[in-house]
Amino acid sequence: MNKNILSGMRPTGPLHIGHLFGALKNWKTLQDKGYNCLYMIADYHALSTEYASMGKVKEYVEEVAMDFIAGGLDPHKSTIFVQSMIPEHTELHLIFSMIVPTPWLERNPVYKEQKKQLQAKDINTYGFLGYPVLQAADILIYKAKYVPIGIDQMPHLELTREIAKRFNYFYGETFPIPEALLTETPKIPGTDNRKMSKSYNNCIYLKDSPEVIKEKTSKMFTDPKRLYRKDPGHPKTCPAFIYHKLFNSKDRVGEIEKECKGAIIGCTDCKKELGTAIVSYLEDIQRKRKELEKNREELWSLLKNGTKKAKKIAEETITEVKIKTGLKYV
Repeated sequence: MNKNILSGMRPTGPLHIGHLFGALKNWKTLQDKGYNCLYMIADYHALSTEYASMGKVKEYVEEVAMDFIAGGLDPHKSTIFVQSMIPEHTELHLIFSMIVPTPWLERNPVYKEQKKQLQAKDINTYGFLGYPVLQAADILIYKAKYVPIGIDQMPHLELTREIAKRFNYFYGETFPIPEALLTETPKIPGTDNRKMSKSYNNCIYLKDSPEVIKEKTSKMFTDPKRLYRKDPGHPKTCPAFIYHKLFNSKDRVGEIEKECKGAIIGCTDCKKELGTAIVSYLEDIQRKRKELEKNREELWSLLKNGTKKAKKIAEETITEVKIKTGLKYV
């Protein structure tokens, strides 16, 4: 039975708590359930929007790798690798680009949405338009049967499914049609109540020191309807309460809700307790991360081993593809 899983993240900086709860915790669960997990550091994908400022890419690859491992991914259970170290990704991407109709890419709702969001950047490039084709190559080069994603990422996976079907139609059954492993992920706002994003400078990073975490937490947006300390709060509409549900015990969350509604606790005290809870929660992750920071050679050894394992699968797939497309001559 095919239990291959492929997912990844772009190395555009260190990971934040949104990545932890939105992806890493779920990836760890899949790893521990016995799936054949391949987790990619997608540096080629970083080029699609960051091509003019790639000077720190090696540093960011290391940052993401450390966060992957400190966040719970075991390089002995999961295959953790660097995308650009496996040229078969780009080879399959090129072959797919020959059979993908341009309108499939132009009508992609994610493409349209990101063009609006990233107006400050020049993303009128083939690489940005063809991002889903490379993504399809990433998934299908490993014949991944499952892709863990949120509902908002379904359009990209649907395009991968269509590319697999189109290739299979032209050249014979080659790729499995990948299925989504839809994950319920909490929507974690940034400290300013916008979407958590590096570009908004509103993230709490996994590597942030306890002092930085407490400072960021102290400046968080809270209940917009609570003007004075004596006013009853509305925890269900308070961004800080979302964090409490992630970082505090269920019993304590219930107590905080009552104390907030009854004006027993003020926003300042609430955020102070939250900062302490976040620091405590991340303690083990940060301890593991510091160990990795001390030994970059060991980190790269782990990445090279994972890349070697992934490359073996990719080579087998590209050989099959070349035979079926008639491009294997000797």
